[in-house]
Amino acid sequence: MMFAVAAVALFVAMILVMVRLFAGPTLYDRVLAVNSFGTLTVLLIGVFGFLTERPDFLDIALLYALINFVGTIAILKFFRYRAIGDVPRERAGGDVPRERAGGDVPRERAGTEAKE
Repeated sequence: MMFAVAAVALFVAMILVMVRLFAGPTLYDRVLAVNSFGTLTVLLIGVFGFLTERPDFLDIALLYALINFVGTIAILKFFRYRAIGDVPRERAGGDVPRERAGGDVPRERAGTEAKE
């Protein structure tokens, strides 16, 4: 009985996350909603495994959790660098661009050179 109530609560939470997915004003709200939906799916698979008395569903849930994590990292990397593969690390001068290395570019250097 307790696992059935947990499954219903997870299903309601998944519906609320879907609402957030479609109503999210920014891209990162939508990525967070997809990640949350994946996490809730992992929990629902685990609860379903306990309801049906099949503990091997926990292995499936663990595998899905790993896929969810890697997928979220790949999506965030794509939105940051606009590429999934290797990102070019060097400029013509041989230095690593700060925006690609993870640092912020100062405002006076962003977009244009400093006027003298």
